Amino acid sequence: MQVYADNAATTKMSKTAIDAMLPYFDAVYGNPSSLHTPGQKAKEALEDARATVAKCLGCEPREIIFTSGGSEADNQAIRSAARLGARKGKKHIISTAFEHHAVLHTLQKLEEEGFEVTLLDVHENGLVTAQQVKEAIRPDTCLVTIMYANNEIGTIQPIAEIGAVCQEAGVPFHTDAVQAAGHLPIDVKKEHIDLLSLSAHKFHGPKGVGALYVRRGFPLTNLIEGGAQERGKRAGTENLPGIRGMAAALAESCANMEANARKVTAMRDRLIQGLRQIPHSAVNGDLTHRLPGNVSFCFEGIEGESLLLLLDAQGVAASSGSACTSGSLDPSHVLLAIGRVHDVAHGSLRLSLCEYNTEEEVDHILEVVPQVVQYLRNMSPVWRDLQTGKRQYIL
Repeated sequence: MQVYADNAATTKMSKTAIDAMLPYFDAVYGNPSSLHTPGQKAKEALEDARATVAKCLGCEPREIIFTSGGSEADNQAIRSAARLGARKGKKHIISTAFEHHAVLHTLQKLEEEGFEVTLLDVHENGLVTAQQVKEAIRPDTCLVTIMYANNEIGTIQPIAEIGAVCQEAGVPFHTDAVQAAGHLPIDVKKEHIDLLSLSAHKFHGPKGVGALYVRRGFPLTNLIEGGAQERGKRAGTENLPGIRGMAAALAESCANMEANARKVTAMRDRLIQGLRQIPHSAVNGDLTHRLPGNVSFCFEGIEGESLLLLLDAQGVAASSGSACTSGSLDPSHVLLAIGRVHDVAHGSLRLSLCEYNTEEEVDHILEVVPQVVQYLRNMSPVWRDLQTGKRQYIL
């Protein structure tokens, strides 16, 4: 049996998304910026997709800017807020220690440019609080950027509460919602969000396309100069097939969100319950405030990369953390942020499910993971030292 359990890295495109894209490769192929009829047909399709995405987020169509994905959207949002703040003499930014690297690396660049960044500590359950944000805000704070849901451990942050704190303080609030969009109900107005990033391939849309919600009136800084596309804020001819696929996938995901969440949550909980039976293991992240499909574990006495390779040989595609850092020998910064020690963080496993997964696939995972963990422990000198008492168990 082949089981794909790495949906947090990317998802299979839905038939709905593929069908939505096909006409825009050959039938409606004009440039949306052109004034002739083929161009205007493309323009109509572009704006229809914009309206669809906006409806899913609870905003106006003109507040949606199409991008190449979540990383570009994160970069543009953060740099825009930083530039606005610098013009007002405000150069302090608040974020968390377990953000995606698209956020953290952008913040590092801004530090090199003279900005001060406060990274809030993450509690052991993988959550930050609105009170932490409130206490960190200063007169010179120009941005708070906190992810909606964590890509590795699946914890869902109290976004509406954080947004309310930021609104009261008059500080722009950005959230990286790449893992949340299409899986959790989002209303940018009710949640007091000024800027929000999303990526199509996380909810069964195509790769290489995303969107940035920008609250009306917020001055956006260009990352890409050139033509006047996207109201002059993102140059380059729009990827119309990709945008149409993204809009269709997001609309489908939002329409089926409640049913999908029930199905996926049940499979998630069964996986967590089963894997907790493995001795000296631990779930990462809060069990309640958690993405429907996220299962994150640490197993003491093993090494994550070996676990992944052996699981792959048994037909299970999984991850040890973020796909964007695969190949790195360093332990996950997310796991370190929630207090996992290096030795334990190295033995991590992330299984991320979607509505396409089945109960039979869950059965297969529950059969092979304990076997592979035991196999690796039998070969591990660290595990031998733990069993003989030369080392003390941590989990």
